[in-house]
Amino acid sequence: MLTVVEKILFVVLAVGTLALAYRGFRDMFKIVMRGEDDLVLDNLPSRAIKALGLYLSQQTTLKTRPLTSLLHLGVVWGFTFYFLVNVGDGLEGYLPDFQFLGTGLIGDVYRLLADLLTVAVLVGVVYFLLRRFVWKDKQLTFHENVLLHPKVKAGGIRRDSLIVAVFILIHVGSRFLGSSVQVQEAIRAGDHLAPQPFAQIVSGVWSGSSDDLLVVLEHSFWWIALGAILLFIPYFPYSKHAHLFMAPLNFLTKPERSSLGALPPENFDDEAKEQFGAHKLEQLPKTHLMDAFACIMCNRCQDVCPAYVTGKELSPSAYEINKRYSIRDQMSDLAAGKDSEHPLLGWAITGSAVWACTSCGACVDICPVGNEPMFDILDIRRDQVLVQAEFPQELKGAFNGMERQGNPWQMSESRLAWAEGLDVPVTDQVADFDILYWVGCAASYEPRAKQTARSLVQVLKAAGVNFAVLGEREACTGDTARRAGNEFLYSEMAKANVETLNEVKPRRIVVTCPHCFHNIGKEYSQFGGNYEVVHHTQLIDELIAAGKLPAAAHPNKQSNVTFHDPCYLGRHNDVIEPPRQALTSVGVNITEMPRNKRNSFCCGAGGAQFWKEEEHGTARVNITRYEEAKATGADTLAVGCPFCMRMFSDASAEVKDGPQVKDVVEIVAERLNLNS
Repeated sequence: MLTVVEKILFVVLAVGTLALAYRGFRDMFKIVMRGEDDLVLDNLPSRAIKALGLYLSQQTTLKTRPLTSLLHLGVVWGFTFYFLVNVGDGLEGYLPDFQFLGTGLIGDVYRLLADLLTVAVLVGVVYFLLRRFVWKDKQLTFHENVLLHPKVKAGGIRRDSLIVAVFILIHVGSRFLGSSVQVQEAIRAGDHLAPQPFAQIVSGVWSGSSDDLLVVLEHSFWWIALGAILLFIPYFPYSKHAHLFMAPLNFLTKPERSSLGALPPENFDDEAKEQFGAHKLEQLPKTHLMDAFACIMCNRCQDVCPAYVTGKELSPSAYEINKRYSIRDQMSDLAAGKDSEHPLLGWAITGSAVWACTSCGACVDICPVGNEPMFDILDIRRDQVLVQAEFPQELKGAFNGMERQGNPWQMSESRLAWAEGLDVPVTDQVADFDILYWVGCAASYEPRAKQTARSLVQVLKAAGVNFAVLGEREACTGDTARRAGNEFLYSEMAKANVETLNEVKPRRIVVTCPHCFHNIGKEYSQFGGNYEVVHHTQLIDELIAAGKLPAAAHPNKQSNVTFHDPCYLGRHNDVIEPPRQALTSVGVNITEMPRNKRNSFCCGAGGAQFWKEEEHGTARVNITRYEEAKATGADTLAVGCPFCMRMFSDASAEVKDGPQVKDVVEIVAERLNLNS
């Protein structure tokens, strides 16, 4: 189709474009490779298949915003198909009388898909333009108290979105018009017409054009369509459109985590190491630098962030966007090995935002491109605690308590005081046992949580379970220390606990605290501890299913219950159904809250929030969630975590006529008439 001059000119322009683009892509690669740790490149074939599946299915995008996600799916499929379309158009331009994939069935299917997906892309992009520039969707905005990069404040996202959208419209729109011209030419020549319903409709526009004009139009649209690519490619590494290929790479190279929130340990054995956590961009892990390039700036993470929803300064989305713009400002310098001009704290995120994070993992779970802003925040906390020594002073008490008394409550009383009168067996006195009950600090010292522990013991005894507790040998798992950034304290506590557990050699461990469940089951393996750990609701469900517990004695009591999924049970560890099955098995009717299961809203205690004052916002997290429970009309709010119990019990004192708060095991014990 192209003349010799056109062919030469296109090659020259393509070479020039690639030369200009090379620098940007090279800088992206160098910046990512400056990050801490190594990219995970084992099992690449299976990881590639998984990444491709996530990319093509868009299952992570389709979790929320149905209409927007569906239209985005069309854009993704269309733009992906256009890699093939552009190859075909390029070959047709250079090879005389060549028709890509022929005029048979394969060629017809190809042209039909190109026609349908072209329209899908155009409709989707127009929708996104209207959504951002005309309707000004609030989901694409930020609270006024959220820190934004100066260029973001100046409209950088809108400008970048417009550039990307205009490129797509020009590229895909011109190709569509070019295909309609080809259809008109085929009609006049009596040639084979491939099924292209939309192109055929538009082809009528050219019915009055001369043959010479059609040729000019065909050449013009070819040049505009493919020329747009040549103009855009050098800008690609600097635009949000980089997520097109960085998102699949993100999924491809991220470590396979045993659970959502298993944090990587620090190496304290390296005496030459002076930096712990992340103070500047280049100190983040490689995959978290990739996050900045992969971010689609959709703000879904902030929609589910309990801190943002309650008016705090934290927006996980704004943080990733600030990272991206900070990198963009200094791409050449960072790629050349120079230090970042600014620290992360104060430039990408505020101190208040860092300490507002509840580590609930909602931002990680919802992100359509696999970003993990929560991990960045916890890395910044490590720097603040271990290097800068700047952190909320309320946490000092918890740190001191864990270090000196083995618990963040700073209590010196016996860890068995909760069990008075229950004749609870202790590992030092029992030769053999099937299950070790790890009581945890909350159930050992917090008055309300003690009742949960006592109820569990009653259930275990009623079921004939051969169990024991560590008693005075038990100490805090260190969860608060790790989530608050005091990784050194955590590692010391974890090592000591692993040593104790390895000596006891438990066949199985049951816990009433999801944070203990998570640490012992998913993070202690980093320190040589590998154990089978179950949450008490899982064990209760097993015992009921096995017929080891008696029938409910009060079938009509506690009939209307709503269950709150603790973040570290449901979202972090995917324990969803056992608590519900345990309740329904004893005749309880469950009314779900709108946000439930993996989409549960946080109680506000995680990420060490329990031990400090809540950051300033428009509402408190625990009250927001408790009011949601109240709105269900349930008589009882069932929980499976001592921290959720305390947070909602506090909320119930402020919210009138709300549901009473009970642990699942308390409800089960009552229904089975086991409570003393």
